[in-house]
Amino acid sequence: MISVDPAANSVKENYKLLIGSIIPRPIAFVTTKTESGEINGAPFSYFNIVSANPPLLSLAVQRTGTKQKDTARNAVQFKEFVVHIVDESNVEKVNETAAALPPDESEIERARLTLEKSEKISVPGVKEARIRMECVLEHALELGGGESPSTDLLIGKIVFFHFDERVYKDGKIDYSELQAVSRLAGADYAKIGDIFSLERPR
Repeated sequence: MISVDPAANSVKENYKLLIGSIIPRPIAFVTTKTESGEINGAPFSYFNIVSANPPLLSLAVQRTGTKQKDTARNAVQFKEFVVHIVDESNVEKVNETAAALPPDESEIERARLTLEKSEKISVPGVKEARIRMECVLEHALELGGGESPSTDLLIGKIVFFHFDERVYKDGKIDYSELQAVSRLAGADYAKIGDIFSLERPR
């Protein structure tokens, strides 16, 4: 067993160990609205469930140096965002949105994604996702980085779900139809592979 003290590592070294170890990671494609009304979109793999009562999810947005990313800034300012599950059919378009664009330039247009009006919030989602979740900001925490934060942790409360008819079956999600993809490290992604079941002990 090799033992490593993260305090002795650079940020980049710890980053590589984390993204290589904590796999697979679900990918959220997030749309937000800018002050000028432009719709921005970006993918994040520091993303998960927080609670079912109420339905909450978490999104950790890493800063570039000390600069807040557009998604975090927009979500904190307007208190709304839409989270989409990335799947095999849209992952290439979503990857296009990861380009570093100016705040007033739309990743949605670059990736040729189709905006879809939301029911309960002003931020639209995109039609190409089989699952999308309208969220209002429940909490925003500035974390890490020593003297200045390195991460914006967003906790979103889901106020409306949208499911493609193919994935929604009797109140459950058919993951074989969803075909979600996950993030590994570097340029690598993964599909859902072999599935096995284990009964929970009583």
